[in-house]
Formats: sequence, structure tokens, C-alpha cells
Amino acid sequence: GMFGRGQENRKTFSVNSKFLILATGCLSRPNIPQVPGLENFKGDVFHTGYWPHSSVSLESKRVAVVGSGSSAIQCVPEIAKTAKHLTVLQRTANFSMPAHNHPMGPEEAQRQKENYPALREAQAKCPSSIGSFERRLEKVKTETEEQRKERFEERWNQGGFSMLGCYSDLLTDAEANRECAEFIREKIRATVKDEKTAERLCPHSHPVGTKRPCVDHGYFETFNRRNVELIDLREGRGLEGATPNGLRVNGREIEVDAIVFATGYDAMTGAVTAIEIVGIDGKRLREKWENGPVTFLGLAVSGFPNLFTVTGPLSPSVLTNMLPTIEHHVEWITDAILWCRVEGVEAMEAEETAEAEWVEHARECAARTLYVQADSWYMGTNVEGKPKGMMVYTAGVPEYRRRVEAFRSEGYRGFVKRPEPKMGQEPQVTEGKTTTAVA
Repeated sequence: GMFGRGQENRKTFSVNSKFLILATGCLSRPNIPQVPGLENFKGDVFHTGYWPHSSVSLESKRVAVVGSGSSAIQCVPEIAKTAKHLTVLQRTANFSMPAHNHPMGPEEAQRQKENYPALREAQAKCPSSIGSFERRLEKVKTETEEQRKERFEERWNQGGFSMLGCYSDLLTDAEANRECAEFIREKIRATVKDEKTAERLCPHSHPVGTKRPCVDHGYFETFNRRNVELIDLREGRGLEGATPNGLRVNGREIEVDAIVFATGYDAMTGAVTAIEIVGIDGKRLREKWENGPVTFLGLAVSGFPNLFTVTGPLSPSVLTNMLPTIEHHVEWITDAILWCRVEGVEAMEAEETAEAEWVEHARECAARTLYVQADSWYMGTNVEGKPKGMMVYTAGVPEYRRRVEAFRSEGYRGFVKRPEPKMGQEPQVTEGKTTTAVA
């Protein structure tokens, strides 16, 4: 089937429950491109978010990868190893740092396990909840140019996301960010042999770190291979459509045997709005969010009592190490449900005023950063027609946890608690899509 996915057997059923917890994931609904004529393409079509569970061989095939974000940066080096020819269609050049992944030996594994409590504590105190590298408090201009280059080089060699912890003002000061960005661009130029290709791969449209930070294993080196070609979609008409034998790009046809769409996801809200969630007085959640997501703490939504969202919009979520962040929300929701049972509360719902204040607070935090300067899936701009706005809480994990704990310790301040819930319609499932009356 299209995107390498067969039709699944679907069953419909009804479930009655007192609480509804949406653990639908921040990046779980693929962003499917609308390409004219794609249904007429004779070859194989894949999406990185719908990759088949069965083995896929692209060996000796002509392959086109559409996209240049994290998914593309991960799959391009692997596809290039066996493909006859690989064409990468890039719309926006992206920053990427070396991952430096390596097998973990038994001694290192033992050290990690022996220090679990300390590591967890470090994660809780780190703005990104990673805790595996030092987050320096110094600002860029407090050190000399030579010292800055040394710091950037150290973090580049360390790999991963450590570069963004090199200085405390990289995501708030445009000049500081430009210096880091230019360091990475110089690394790209030093790696890619063809000067024109290297320049096409150098990002200039956004500050470093304001789109999802990418890490790679030989992404830029891949463009030194003879069987790999880069096409910049911004240098012409872009991706115009598909033909039976390939794609029409920038006014010419590229014949390929397979197309891989690495076009990412309808992030943060897509998996939630895909469900027909109905709250009090028949209000639908997707209607409430039509101008952008509105939540209280990224955990609850007014008008939808007993509905909780795990790493929902306007929580730190994707700007953090997701595992401890998910755990924090799961523990918070569990405690809230237990508290309701002990206190005899049948329904708890975010107050409209508290929700509005949280939304404004999150927006004010984002406005103090460089995130708002980028077109990114953080901002919803990767999906056509989606409202633009920062969907993630940017003040960091420690500040978020402090605020969330304050609301909880004061008897879940910011929530309306009532003995009997207002009821919507009965839960039902239609055509494989859940319709939920949240009670």
C-alpha cells in the first residue's frame, strides 16, 4: 500500500471510564505530503513515520528522499550505502552535530546503574532534563574569541546535544547564536568537498537550536559519495508533482524507483485532534484548538473534565529528555487521580482563568527566546494551514516542575473540583475513530 503500509483489520468497541489519559505522543501522526500525481507513480513509496515492519531493500535502486530534518539526516547515510543513486530533495538546510554513538561496555553500563539516583537528580535540575553534559552558565561574550572556538570544538567532539549547553545565552541572544551557527557552517564546509553542495547544506534561515537539533552519523560526509546528489527545492519551482517514473522537480523530471518521504509529523496536536474528543455541552477539542493549542500546564484542558494529556502542548515535552518528562507527567496524573478518590472528587477540570494565565505565561517565555524566529514544527509551520505559535514550554524543566508542584501542593489550585461531573454524550466509536464524551 501507499507509504509501505498495508490495510489493518480494525475493530470497533465501546469503553466506559471515569478518566481519559491521552498518551498519544508528541511525534506520532506523520505529516503526509500532498504531491499531485503521486497515485500514478509506479515505484515504491515510503514515509519514515510509516516504515514497514517487514524488511525493505533499496539496494541497487534509484531513490529520492524528500526532506532534510531529523528523519532524513538519520536515513540518508544508510540508504546511500546500498542505493544505485540517491537524490536528496532539500527545502531547508539544517544544523546537525555528530552523534558519536558507540556500544556501551559492561564497565560503563555498571557505572550508569550504580549512579541512577544521582543521574535522575541531575536530570530534574537540568533545563532539558538530559543531565549527561555540563550546562555552562557563562555567556558567549564573557570569553575571548579563542576561548569560544575551543569551547565549541570541545562540544563538537563530545557530540550530541551538548553544543547547545556550551553557553547559557545561545537560545536567547541572536549574536551569540550566530557565532555558534557559523562554527557549525565551517564544519560543513570543511567536510563536504564540493563547494556549491556545501553552501547548499549550510543553514541560514534560522538560528541554531530553534528547529529540532539533529545529530548524525556521517550525514554531511554522505554528499561526498558519487552516487548521491543534493537538489535545493528553493532554487526553482520546488517539488511540482509525481510522474509514473519519478518526480518533477525544479522544472525537470527525476526518474527514481522509490520515494522516501522524510517529512516529519503533525507534532504536538496532530494525534490528539485526529480523535473526535467531545467535552461539556458538545464542545469538540479540535474546535477549541483551531487557533492553536490551549492547555493548563500541558496536562489538562478547560471544558474537558477528567481528561489528562501526557507531555501535552505547552509543557516542556520535546525540548527535553522525553523519558523522565513522561515519567513526571505519569506520576503527576496518577497522584491527581488518587487524590480525587481520597477527597471524594468525581471530576476535576482546568479553570478557564488558570488555563488562560498559563497560555499567556508560556507565550511570554517563548517570546524571550529565539525559537519564535524559526519556521519549525515546534511552531506548527511544517503543516499547511496549522496556526503558527510556539507549542512547547521554554522556561525549562526545573521551573516547570516548580510551578506544577506549587499547584499540586495547594490542593490542585487552578482546577475546578466537583462531586458530580457534567455529562456529554455517550462514548462511541465510528469508522475506527474514537468519539469521547469526557466526563
